[in-house]
Parts: sequence; C-alpha cells; structure tokens
Amino acid sequence: MKNLFLILHLIVSVILILVVMAQEGKDPGMRGIQGASSDMGDSFFKKSGGTTKEAMFIKLTATLAILFLITTVVLFVLSAGTVA
Repeated sequence: MKNLFLILHLIVSVILILVVMAQEGKDPGMRGIQGASSDMGDSFFKKSGGTTKEAMFIKLTATLAILFLITTVVLFVLSAGTVA
C-alpha cells in the first residue's frame, strides 16, 4: 500500500512541476518597457473567465497541489506506523 502511494506521489510531483513550469509569468517582460499593460491584447480572452488557458492551468495546479498534499499526509501516516 505504501509503495502505491509513493509511486502516485512521485507522478503527481512530476506533473505538478511540469504544469507550473508551463504557465506564463505575471511579469509583463519586454511589453513593460513600452508601457503596455500585462494583459494588453488579451482582453477578448479575459472576458470568457474560466475557459482560458490560464484558468485551466490554475485549476489544474490547484487540483494537483491538493493531490500532492493528500499523498504527503497519507505517506506520513503510513510511515508513522513503521517507525519505532
């Protein structure tokens, strides 16, 4: 049982890292030099709310973070019974 949660924990960890790395930063980057807003050009997509790529990444990150937390707690509880 512990090995199953350990493998699940590792998979969730790697996917969480990849999803966080795939997200775009909030920093305007080179657009900030020109004085442009960080959301300039995205106003059409910002109106749709939860259907944007950014919103999908936020929901996926939150879900994976919760799974990471759950697997961490389960692994802690399972290992607490084996330590003398």
